[in-house]
Amino acid sequence: MHLSPRYKWFVVGVFIAFMLLHQADKLLIGQVLTDIQTEFDIDDTQAGALGTGALIVAAIFYPLWGYLYDRYARAKLLAIASFIWGATTSLSAIAPNYGSFLASRASTGVDDASYPGLYSLVGDYFGPQTRGRVFGLLQLTAPIGFVLSLVLVLALDPIIDWRNIFLLTGGLGIVIGLFIWFGVKELPRGRAEPELEDMAEIAVHKFELRTAVALLRKRALIPMFVQGFFGVFPLNVITFWFFTYLERERQYEQSAIFPIMLGAVLAMSVGAFVAGYIGDKLFQRTPRGRLMVSATGVISSTILLVITLTLPLDAPPLTFGLLLAATAFFVLFSGPNVIGTIQDITLPEVRSTALSVQYFVENIGAAAAPLMVGLLSTQMGERGLSNAILLVCLVTYAACGFFLLLAVWRVPEDIAEFKGQMRDRAEESLALGK
Repeated sequence: MHLSPRYKWFVVGVFIAFMLLHQADKLLIGQVLTDIQTEFDIDDTQAGALGTGALIVAAIFYPLWGYLYDRYARAKLLAIASFIWGATTSLSAIAPNYGSFLASRASTGVDDASYPGLYSLVGDYFGPQTRGRVFGLLQLTAPIGFVLSLVLVLALDPIIDWRNIFLLTGGLGIVIGLFIWFGVKELPRGRAEPELEDMAEIAVHKFELRTAVALLRKRALIPMFVQGFFGVFPLNVITFWFFTYLERERQYEQSAIFPIMLGAVLAMSVGAFVAGYIGDKLFQRTPRGRLMVSATGVISSTILLVITLTLPLDAPPLTFGLLLAATAFFVLFSGPNVIGTIQDITLPEVRSTALSVQYFVENIGAAAAPLMVGLLSTQMGERGLSNAILLVCLVTYAACGFFLLLAVWRVPEDIAEFKGQMRDRAEESLALGK
C-alpha cells in the first residue's frame, strides 16, 4: 500500500488534534480544582482522589485496550475511544454532588487508556529512523494541552463556568472521533520496518498469547516497565497540583501564573521534540541511544526541580519562572524515547500490548500520586503542598533513574534479537510474493 507523505502527515495531524484536545480535557480539572473544592466543599484529600480515580480506571483498562488493538483495526478502536471520551466528560459536567462527580471523573479513565493503539499505528506509518521525532511531536500534546486547558479556563470560566467547559470539550471528543473513523486508514502491522517496507506483500502475523508472554523475556523491557512505575509520579503530581501550589503557597495572581506556566509548557514542548530528534540520531550510532537521552532527562529534571521548589517565596516571579522552564525542558525527555525503544524491540503484532503493559504499570504507580500529595500536604502544615510535591518527586525520580540505567545497559541484546526476527519475516514475505 503506497501512502503519500501528505497523507501520512494528515494522519499525524488528526492524531495530534485528538491527543491535544483529549489532554486539555484531562488536565482541565487541575485548573478548576479550587472551584470544584468550593462547590462540593471538599478538602485536599478528597480533591486528590479525583485524580487518583481516573488513573486507577485507566490502569485497569490498559491491558484490555492493548489486547483489542493487537487483534482488531486500531483506527476504528481509536474512534470509539474518542466517542467514549465525549460521553464520560459530558457526564462529569452534569454530576450533581461529589460522589457522582468522583464516579464520572473516574470513568474518564476508560479512554485515557487508549493511546497504545495510536502509537502502534503511527509506528506502521513511520520507520525507526524518524519515529522518535514523530513520537516527540505527539508528546507535545501533553504540555500544549495544559496551556490550552489554561486558556479555556481563563477565557471561559468567568462566562460559562467549569461545567460548561467540560461539556464543550466532551462535544469536541465526538467530533474528533468522526474524523478518525472516516479519515484514518488501517495498515498492515510491521510495514514500516526496514526489512519489510519494500515488500509488495507482507506475511500476516496475528496476536498470539505466547508472543505476548515472550515479552517478559526481553532483557530491557522489565527495567523499563519498573522505571515507568516511578517515572510518571512527578509528572502527574505537577500537572494535578501545580496550579493550586502557585495560587496558595506562592500567592501568585492568575495574571502571573499564566506567563509562568506558558513558559514552562513551551520549554516542555521543545524538550519533547528535541528529545525525540536526538534519540533518532543517537539510535543510528548506538542501540542505547534513545534510553541514554531518557536517562539524561531524568537526572537533569530532578536536579532542577529541587532548585526550583526550594526557591524562597519572596524570590522574583521571573526567577521562579525561568527555573521552572529549565526544569520543564527535560521533563518529557523519556516519553518519545521509551515509546520508540519499545517499538525497537517488540514484534509488530504485540506492540499495543507491550505499550499497554508499560502504561498499566505507570498508572498503577501514578494513581497514588495526586492522593499521596494531598495526604502529605494535609499533614505537613505550612508549605505542606510544596514539601509534599518535592518529597514524592525526589523519591520516585531516584528509583526511576536507577532502573532506566539498567535498561540502557541491557537493550542492545533485545534490539539485535528483534532485527533477526524481522529478517526472518522478510524472507517469509519474499517467498510469499513469489
